Parts: sequence; C-alpha cells; structure tokens
Amino acid sequence: MLKQGDRINNYLLDRCLGTGSFAEVWRARHHVLGDIVAIKVPMDSQYVRHLQREGVVVHGLKHPNIVRVIDLDPYGEPPYMVMECVEGPSLREAIDHYADSFPISAAVAVMRGVLGALAASHEQGLIHRDIKPANILLAHPLAELASITEQAVRVTDFGLGKVGRATTESIMQSGSLEGDAEHRIAGTLAYMAPEHKEGADVDASSDLYACGIVLFEMLTGKRPHGSEVPTALRVDAPPHLDEVFQGCYARRDRRYASAQEMLASLHRDGAVVDPPPLPVGAVRADAAGVTCPACRAVVSRVDNFCIGCGHQLVAQAPKCRHCGDFVQLGDRYCIKCGKSLTVMS
Repeated sequence: MLKQGDRINNYLLDRCLGTGSFAEVWRARHHVLGDIVAIKVPMDSQYVRHLQREGVVVHGLKHPNIVRVIDLDPYGEPPYMVMECVEGPSLREAIDHYADSFPISAAVAVMRGVLGALAASHEQGLIHRDIKPANILLAHPLAELASITEQAVRVTDFGLGKVGRATTESIMQSGSLEGDAEHRIAGTLAYMAPEHKEGADVDASSDLYACGIVLFEMLTGKRPHGSEVPTALRVDAPPHLDEVFQGCYARRDRRYASAQEMLASLHRDGAVVDPPPLPVGAVRADAAGVTCPACRAVVSRVDNFCIGCGHQLVAQAPKCRHCGDFVQLGDRYCIKCGKSLTVMS
C-alpha cells in the first residue's frame, strides 16, 4: 500500500491523483531537482504487462497532445511508469462541473486536441481503444475553461493501445481510474464502437466513434441515446456540430475515415462562437431558457428579444450581413433572405 512520502526511484510521492482496482497514479517530486511528475503504479500483477505496453508505445509517440512518458521500469519493486504531470482537471471533471453549459468553443478546442493526438498515434498504427473523458486531461483552470486552447489538451492511458481483436480480458484490464471494477467496465463500454464490443477488429474509425460520444457529452452533459443530435438537447449548439457528431456516431462505413478528416470538418462551417453572457438581472431558468430581466418570462437562451415584452436581451443583437434583418445566434442561414450567415475559413 503506497502512502505519501514513499520513494519510488528518485521520486517522493506527494498525493494520490487516482485509484482503481489495477493501478494508482500519484503526483511525485524529484528528491533533488524538485521536478513534478505523475507516477503510475500497478496494484495488480496482471496489469504490469499493460503498464509495459503503455510505456513502450507512448515513448515512441512524440506529440504535444499526448502525455509524455519520462521513465519506465516494469520489473521494479514496485513496477512503475513516470509521466509528465498535467496540472489541471480531467475532461470528466470539467463535464461534471459545467453539465449542459460546457463552453462550446472549449468543446471544439478540446476535440481538436484529442484529434491531434489520435492523428499522430493512428499514423504509427496505434489505436487508443479507450477514448473517454477520464483519459483526456486539461492543463487549464477549470473556472476559465472558455479560454482553453487545443495546446492544453493531453490524451493519456494508452494501456490498451494496439491494433487487434478486443477480448474480454483487455476490457477488464482497461486501466481506468474510475471507481470500482463494475463502474469501470460500464464507463469504458459506454464509449466503445459496436465492433469493439463485439470483439471484431478495430481501426482508426473506432476511436472516432468514441470521439463522437465525447463531443456529444461535452455539449449536452449527457451521452447520446438513439438518433439524438446535440442540438436536440442544447438549443445554442451550432448545427454543424450535429453533422460532425453524426460523422462519428454511425456505422463504420459511414464514419470519418481519419482523425484528419474529422479535424477538417470540425471548423468547416466557420468559427464557433459561444452564446453571449446572460443580460444583467437575468437568471438561468432551466436547461432550455433564462428569465427576462424586465418581465421575468422564460425565454430561450438564444433569443435576442423577449417574446413577452420585447425587451432586448443581448448587448448587441446579431444581424444578417446581407439583408440586415435580425437573426439568432447559431443560425446558419438568414430566415428572411436565405443567404449563408457563416464565415468560411
């Protein structure tokens, strides 16, 4: 049983960052230089081979969006892997914190970072196979998430990273750090592509299927069900992100063929703009609206004017650049003249 102050190689354990049935991750400090790192230690002998695989494959991946491996000794007492320490929350924590109000621009930035990491790993023939919010780390303050850039995103936990058939054993030993074994399996399975669950061969599109679920969850606070798209649960989500989601959450032959293709599609319809802040005096009423500060009627979060009293709800109401008529934030086409409102990049 590890505890604060224990020494592993040249590092003194500071505090535990996550605990699961198979591994613990600790924040640690070099005993002389003071460098801060994260150390993963398997708590089950059967997990050592996954630790070794993760250390070897990630050491060969040099990308700013992939957590860097510094040292590895699967034969040590105890076995360990030393990684860069990402000072910030996991995407799981960020989604739980923001629920259905996760900043849209942040969701796009995070997904761009994840896709950058996957493009690099896929290029070397490595499929992650466990993309989910707990395995995406954010080197950015949680309270300032709206300003995050893709450079602050790190993908971790490549313990299952390989191309091949998924087995029941590999699912059980996913290396997740999310609670007990039952919840870990459910959490992992929730992001798996159908072919992965069925034990068939996986490819790059299997990781992209998981990316679609992660994107949906960032935008709505929930995982998708049936044929839902993000705008069905969040009215201010840009419609083109529905198309990006559908390019992932689909049959294998209808998904994006590569991370680069999904990355290009993510901004195909122009820059994503977050909805303006609530007007002074307005409060959030529920998942669909806010209250008008003038008459207290419940109105949509994307409305420019109150439908009850006509009070202007935003500091500057957007207009169509072609005909000058008022439009709603998130509209792709003007309802009056029919011309496109997006600015192509």
